[in-house]
Amino acid sequence: MEVGLPAERLSRTRSAPVAGIVHLGLGAFFRAHGAIYTEEAVTASGGNWGIVGVSLQSGTMRDALKPQGGTYIALELAPEGRKPRHVQIVSDVLVAPEDPQAVLELMADPAIRIVTLTVTEKGYCHQPSTGALNLSHPDIAHDLSSDLPVSAPGFLVRALGLRRARGLRPFTVLTCDNLPENGRVVRGVVLELARRIDPALADWIAAEARFPATMVDRIVPATKPEDIAEVAALVGAQDMAPVMHEPFRQWVIEDDFVDHARPDWGAVGAQLVKDVTPFEHMKLRMLNGTHSSLAYLGYLGGHETISDTVADPAYARFVKALWQDEIIPNLAAPEGVSLSDYAEALFARYANPAIRHRTWQIAMDGSQKLPQRILGTLAEAIAAGRPCPGLILAVAAWMRYVGGVDEAGQPIDVKDPLAERLRALSDSAEGGADKVRALLTLREVFPPELAAQIEAPLVAAYETLVAKGARAAVEEFGQ
Repeated sequence: MEVGLPAERLSRTRSAPVAGIVHLGLGAFFRAHGAIYTEEAVTASGGNWGIVGVSLQSGTMRDALKPQGGTYIALELAPEGRKPRHVQIVSDVLVAPEDPQAVLELMADPAIRIVTLTVTEKGYCHQPSTGALNLSHPDIAHDLSSDLPVSAPGFLVRALGLRRARGLRPFTVLTCDNLPENGRVVRGVVLELARRIDPALADWIAAEARFPATMVDRIVPATKPEDIAEVAALVGAQDMAPVMHEPFRQWVIEDDFVDHARPDWGAVGAQLVKDVTPFEHMKLRMLNGTHSSLAYLGYLGGHETISDTVADPAYARFVKALWQDEIIPNLAAPEGVSLSDYAEALFARYANPAIRHRTWQIAMDGSQKLPQRILGTLAEAIAAGRPCPGLILAVAAWMRYVGGVDEAGQPIDVKDPLAERLRALSDSAEGGADKVRALLTLREVFPPELAAQIEAPLVAAYETLVAKGARAAVEEFGQ
């Protein structure tokens, strides 16, 4: 027991629910978002929709949740105060590397009707710039030669193969990650992997399985040790896996499920729609695009969190200009939505001082995020003849960030699946112009045509960052 924490461990106050959902990647976001929606839907309308989590990497989450019966506290962080909620929809957590066969058997259980995922962009083992399966990925190479997979696509394919062999209906695959057309992406990688394993299985998946697209939104900062202590003081029990979240939430779901089997998420505020795309583009570009922009420029400018960053007037002006001048003109609003109102609401969320969302955390995995969050807007803006100097500055800041050294000459802990290549490309060049050109050769991130179109303004922006620093560049942008 940690010093200062209550002796009593958090535990169930009601029996574990019957499982109907398997979730791959039981991290903080899903536990603060989809799990809460699901628990509320079961409370409102019933159904056997308990969740069994699966960790694809380590036993850390299992070890934290198992002694608590799978339950945890979700702490809402509002400007006016904090509100804890005891979430009890998760009944168990399996660790795939320890027993992949047990995970496959769970996913092949006829009681499981939906498999949800939050494995981050890199977990789909695809090429972010094209959406295609990355056949050179070591996990995919393994999964092509072994019946016991290690990747998320591998588990989906092998589990669906078991269900087909046993005469069972497929499950619905519901991705909850921030990818454009995320349902199409996961369907594509699953079908490509399945076709290389068993073409007949791929045909069956294509005909019978469903991969609805989704848009998810809730800011969920990383849990810190002091958060664990605060939760213990609030609830009088030790919870080693609490999650923090803002009050706002949104879940837009394409209503296309195998045999129409799903929880009644619509009864508790989720939006069930025919086409998620307008919502998805709005969120990926207006929220995630500016989040990433603020993360790189804010980190380089010495700001620890997003709320600290937008409290700086220069950055506040910068992000408002991004929305108004560069992102909104390149978006089609979902029906009944005002993009200007959405931007105002986003700024209020960013400025919430109770949310300590670190710029370093948001900056992770940028090579996987940039194509969806920023480069898509840039490509469309260029095609329409609209300049986007603010987004160019954000991409230049990413290039400076992945060089691994900050403005004070201190090392940056760059967390990215391509971190070594990014650093090598940056280090291979002498001046700023050559560093930009080297990084633009990274085809996983930059399509050749776009790279050629943005090279000159990127070089200028990068050299401004080097000469003047991030904050001065941001302040100059707004003048």
